[in-house]
Amino acid sequence: MNLNEQKYPITASLEKSERMIRKEFFHCDDLKVRQFYIGVEQKIPCLICYIEVNVGNDMINVFGRLVTYLQHVPEEELANALKENTFGLSDTTPLLYMEEAVRGILIGDAVLFMEGFAGALKIPDKGYPKMGVSESDTEKVVRGSNEGFTESEKANTALIRRRIRNTKLKVKEFQVGVRSYTNVAIVYIDDLASPELVAEIKRRLTEYEIDGVLDSGVMEQLAEEVWYSPFPQFQSTRRPDRAAMSVLEGKVVVLVDNSPVALILPTDVNSFLRTTDDYYNRFYMASFARIIRYVAAFFSLTLPGLYLAVTNFHTQILPTPLLLSFWESRAGVPFPAALEVLLMELSFELLREAGVRLPGTMGNTIGIVGGLIIGQAAVEANLVSPIVVILVAFTALCSFAIPNEEFAFSFRILKFVILGLSAWLGFFGFLIGIYGVLVHMASLKSFNIPYLTPYVGTPKGAKDDEKDAVIRYPLRMLRKRPIYANPQERTKLKKREQ
Repeated sequence: MNLNEQKYPITASLEKSERMIRKEFFHCDDLKVRQFYIGVEQKIPCLICYIEVNVGNDMINVFGRLVTYLQHVPEEELANALKENTFGLSDTTPLLYMEEAVRGILIGDAVLFMEGFAGALKIPDKGYPKMGVSESDTEKVVRGSNEGFTESEKANTALIRRRIRNTKLKVKEFQVGVRSYTNVAIVYIDDLASPELVAEIKRRLTEYEIDGVLDSGVMEQLAEEVWYSPFPQFQSTRRPDRAAMSVLEGKVVVLVDNSPVALILPTDVNSFLRTTDDYYNRFYMASFARIIRYVAAFFSLTLPGLYLAVTNFHTQILPTPLLLSFWESRAGVPFPAALEVLLMELSFELLREAGVRLPGTMGNTIGIVGGLIIGQAAVEANLVSPIVVILVAFTALCSFAIPNEEFAFSFRILKFVILGLSAWLGFFGFLIGIYGVLVHMASLKSFNIPYLTPYVGTPKGAKDDEKDAVIRYPLRMLRKRPIYANPQERTKLKKREQ
């Protein structure tokens, strides 16, 4: 019997049901099957099946109330009581097929079988052990909620619903992975999100068959339209308030069980450079912070290449004192400038990766102390010049200022491409690299929304989106939702009529 290919109705024979369950869970020692008797005379045998570690107080309470009721029901009425749910426990769900029963056990619920009843009853529980709600470590904010998503899809949907208490907030669930049966939820507001967008997202997410999905990153890679692009076409977040804010703008949030990272789509470049506290602070503070992030993103991509283009090919544009300072700092360095910058960039990338992999405070210590020691030792040994150490450190600081880690990583990769072109062709190669990056970004789309919205390929009526771009206008002037929201519901702020 293969329950993945065909549905088998649950029979009224308890012995056959137990045999099918034990066959499906053969050599699964964590499955517990307990037999007991119910009815006035306690003659009707029943089975309760569950995964061992998942039994919690919720399931015990519901199961206790259920058994207490069934102990006082005449034997001839038991089957009808289960079928009609006459005991009034809304937490239980009737099941008709063995596939549903097996799926319920695997999800973390308990399933009850009874002799003479052609079906089963699913008793819900909190499911597998998981982390509780904690602070998000990767998206720090000065002002705003400190809650972060957990590894439970159910808990994550509850965190969003806690912030948007409206019946129009819809949660569509389905399973992906032919072996893992991972729960995936699409969260959106019915009258704000485009129906075509919701349908397209579900089509993309279910387009491929895969053995198992263990993180939202797997779904992201399979659903991306331009898979070879270094730029992410899904925005990821660990913050429930960020997800709730995106849903209110007409976007769709995708939650995957076992992953604390939610996916937000469609997205654009501006979304990766915004933070939630941009909207909690006054407009001039938010605008100043955004300008710094845009400048930091530009320098994290271009600074090493620009240095090589100027010092190797176009020294005439530098003031003489600055040029002499560069020359003195490089005196005695045995490597060409291009190799010197490349070695230092690779060293800092190595330190950054080592700091991420090492646990806790040790990682931070390695990053700071390692950078200081290696940089100082390399300068004293005349392997690199002090100006290159300053340049590489400033470039690293700029990449840390980008709020989204995946977006920042794209700039870290492309930095080496522009560095190579600048070392080869000088300022001409530098411009070719920048031009190539801009053309590629202009050609990208995230679910039919141009990546450079609202500056490139902007549909008619999207001028209001520019008020929430590099400069964030005062909150009372941000009266329209972005262009991808439902056109009939674009107004999100207006003054009350007196």
